[in-house]
Amino acid sequence: MGKLSFLIGVGAGYVLGARAGKQRYEQIKTQANKVWENPSVQNKVGDVTDQVKSKAPAARSAAESAATKAATKVGLKDSSSDTGASDAPTAATDLSGRSRP
Repeated sequence: MGKLSFLIGVGAGYVLGARAGKQRYEQIKTQANKVWENPSVQNKVGDVTDQVKSKAPAARSAAESAATKAATKVGLKDSSSDTGASDAPTAATDLSGRSRP
């Protein structure tokens, strides 16, 4: 996967940065489409898509847990009550807690 990412990056960099003209751009675009439509590339894309879909719920849960933990740590959420209230600044105050004019 590392080599593929590198090649994609090189190709994108060349296309975006080159001054080779429209004809060369079209050649690169055609080659990129051939690679993308290659059955082995599409099989890998399918494999990666399936892995992402199967791991997405666990990743979401981990992210939510980490966000809650971080918010509690910095005092944005009172962990002793589950009222949904927050000590986060309101629209009438800035981050220091002072009222805005």
